[in-house]
Amino acid sequence: MPAAPHVGGLADVVFDHARSDPGRVALGRKDEEGHWHDVTSAGFRDEVLALAKGLLAHGVRFGDRVAIMSRTRYEWTLFDFALWSVGARPVPVYPTSSAEQVHWILHDAEVSACLVEHGDHAMTVGSVIDRLPRLDRLWQLDAGALEELFAAGAGLDDETVHRHRRAVTPDSVATVIYTSGTTGRPKGCVLTHSHFMFETDTVLAHWEPVFRGAPGDEASTLLFLPLSHVFGRMIEVAAIRGRVKLGHQPIMRASELLPDLAAFRPSFVLAVPYIFEKLYHAARRKAETEGRAAVFDKAVEVAVRYAEAVEQRVFGLGPGPSAGLRMRHRFFDKAVYGKVRAALGGRVGHAMSGGSAMDRRLGLFLAGAGVSVYEGYGLTESCAAATANPPGLARYGTVGQPIPGTSVRIAADGEVWLRGGQVFAGYLDDPGATRAVLRDGWLATGDLGALDEDGYLTITGRKKEILVTSGGKSVAPMALEERVRTHPLVAQCIVVGNDRPYIAALVTVDPEAVEHWLAIRGRPRLPPVELVRDRDLEQEIRRAVVAANTAVSQAESIRTFRILAHPFSEEDGLLTPSLKLKRRAIEEAYSVEVDALYR
Repeated sequence: MPAAPHVGGLADVVFDHARSDPGRVALGRKDEEGHWHDVTSAGFRDEVLALAKGLLAHGVRFGDRVAIMSRTRYEWTLFDFALWSVGARPVPVYPTSSAEQVHWILHDAEVSACLVEHGDHAMTVGSVIDRLPRLDRLWQLDAGALEELFAAGAGLDDETVHRHRRAVTPDSVATVIYTSGTTGRPKGCVLTHSHFMFETDTVLAHWEPVFRGAPGDEASTLLFLPLSHVFGRMIEVAAIRGRVKLGHQPIMRASELLPDLAAFRPSFVLAVPYIFEKLYHAARRKAETEGRAAVFDKAVEVAVRYAEAVEQRVFGLGPGPSAGLRMRHRFFDKAVYGKVRAALGGRVGHAMSGGSAMDRRLGLFLAGAGVSVYEGYGLTESCAAATANPPGLARYGTVGQPIPGTSVRIAADGEVWLRGGQVFAGYLDDPGATRAVLRDGWLATGDLGALDEDGYLTITGRKKEILVTSGGKSVAPMALEERVRTHPLVAQCIVVGNDRPYIAALVTVDPEAVEHWLAIRGRPRLPPVELVRDRDLEQEIRRAVVAANTAVSQAESIRTFRILAHPFSEEDGLLTPSLKLKRRAIEEAYSVEVDALYR
């Protein structure tokens, strides 16, 4: 386990790396024409220093909180390390946040300055600026913010920045990241430089196959997760600290992401399960369009069986893949699996997944296709990962073992508790909420889970999401929802039934998948109002529900469901920025449809 840091802050490595290896390529940066350019350690250090001087010239001081509202792009990382160089504290804001959400975070964090990406963000902040008396500086990236700040700081001495940087200690606050607000108003999690150092150095040391790359082949990652989320932020810091080439991609649509994966060619990627599911379903739709669906399905079956046999051998439960299975696996590696890897850029051998549960079968398929997925679990309050599947010892369907230096225990009511050097210092100016989750050094997560005999954790639900039917049956909805969602046509599923006689569900469909499904059957596109009444589609969704019900008792099973015309979205207030369901908001928005399920 990495030793606890005694001195310094997160920005120090930028200057250390530039001094020890100035010509090493540290980042990739895409220009406005879409071309990628290398940024060396020395080049990044120079920009961080120039920006830090500009921030000081504009009045940013040690301990100030500065909001960043942007998509994932190079400039965010530049601002993070420049702010840390002067002892300031970045406060991330999701770029899709509403005016009221922006007001709450900027007001609660008492930010003195704010960086936004473009004019729409500036207008959002501007609409509430009269209620933010402490906010006196607003910069806009796409309106020349960098050039303005570089010019402002040109007359300052470098030593001015270094004096601020040397005053930063591991216990200094690094950032305040607000929770997604699934169960109420977002709370600001206070995370120190030490929390990020412990977390990232532990991950770098113990997941070395991921972050070091093959001999003679540099490790690199294209970050497309939002930097406003703790997972993306942790990887940003880990890449800089671990000398991993880092690129940024602000758009997670396949049409934008896939060309950049091909151009950047990362050695590993980080994503939420939703991204891996989209990749899988897109690959199968392509195969079906080409008349090769049967071949693809056979390849999937072989990959799953192969990965499962490897998993059993690792845990001493079997001899590993048979000679025949190995031969079939080699055949499909050229015919199918290589194309899956090519879609990720051709170099990806590892992936890390978090944010929600990944279907075991999907994890096995990816492993069998040559991409080892390390699923993990953590919260904003734990600075991202508290558990993860270790290299070479992945147990698919679980979120792994506690990372070194972290302890996990299951409370009497099934709640997961965590303790370790990455557990946060508390909620900003909210001692009551802090006391509610920090108990004698343990973080009470609010999640329900179970540990197996080897210490692998499985998350089974959220305490606050447990449904209790009018008959007194307690039901954890997450497992049912995830199983329904494995169907290629399903986008989202929310299980309802609190104080009702039985369990039911609202289901949304993936428009792209449905369009393909109709085309394969020679049917025209259907408007949403007709689609939800389509008998063939209803039968497909019914199959997904019946399959999900086989894993639970009759009292816990979904008795009926309703297909909705439109997927839940963040824009309509029904998803958090990290794509989690806002259950209360959904049930209120669709109260008529929910009531109809019980007539």
